[in-house]
Amino acid sequence: MSRIPPISASEADLAYESAQKVVETHRRLAGFIKEGMTLAQIDAFVGQTLEDLGCKSCFLGYRVPRSPAFPSHACLSLNECVVHGTAAYTSKPLAPGDLLSIDVGVLNRGWIGDAAWTYAISERTELAERLMRAGTESISRGVEQLKPGNTLLEWARAVQTCVEKEYGFHLTKGLGGHGYGRKLHGPPFVSNSMPSFPGEWPDSRVVCEPGMLLAVEPMIAVGTGNTKNRSKEWPVFTADGSLSVHYEHDVLVTESGPRVLTEGLQDLPEIVG
Repeated sequence: MSRIPPISASEADLAYESAQKVVETHRRLAGFIKEGMTLAQIDAFVGQTLEDLGCKSCFLGYRVPRSPAFPSHACLSLNECVVHGTAAYTSKPLAPGDLLSIDVGVLNRGWIGDAAWTYAISERTELAERLMRAGTESISRGVEQLKPGNTLLEWARAVQTCVEKEYGFHLTKGLGGHGYGRKLHGPPFVSNSMPSFPGEWPDSRVVCEPGMLLAVEPMIAVGTGNTKNRSKEWPVFTADGSLSVHYEHDVLVTESGPRVLTEGLQDLPEIVG
């Protein structure tokens, strides 16, 4: 079982500042994205925006074992790509009805901000609307459970109930949120699903404590919770090619309950371009 050390009030201010750099980047993206654009054009805009805001991408050049350095400023995941889409994984221009999930990570004054949101391009089907609604509702309900004394299990219970029991969609297996702070990834691992056998998710017993920073992120697909990716490449796809969405908030646990540091994302337009 893992935990992340609590942060001080002054550090919380810096974490909020970094989170709001992410929110402002998303605001500008929502006004910039247009039908016919490529992921490369959007990623270049992210890079320019971060420079303008006086911060830098914490994704560009990021490495994990057995993978190359991440080559883009943001993760740009289109339709069946669940997460970790790169600017060059497809050259397909955005088309009406596409769902584009954009994960922006920044390093600002030594602190990370990391949040994702999903946008429909020009229009959306009823299925896409329900899928996006499952994403926004599940993250909202899950965040409510991130209060002192609750375990991370309560987060997963709220998210899974919303997504799988109420909407009938699927949380992607093996993917989840994480602790963060001065580094992009740290303990604990925040699964979106309840453990199905003893020992599957040891961090489910982690108790929320004031000062704990968490990046929480439901990743949801229409047809399956299984994923696939190409060997040594970053993008992760739904195994059956079905639509997916990704939503992520930065949350600080306080004595009075969860504080969403990425407040403002929920006010973004759902349909752009």
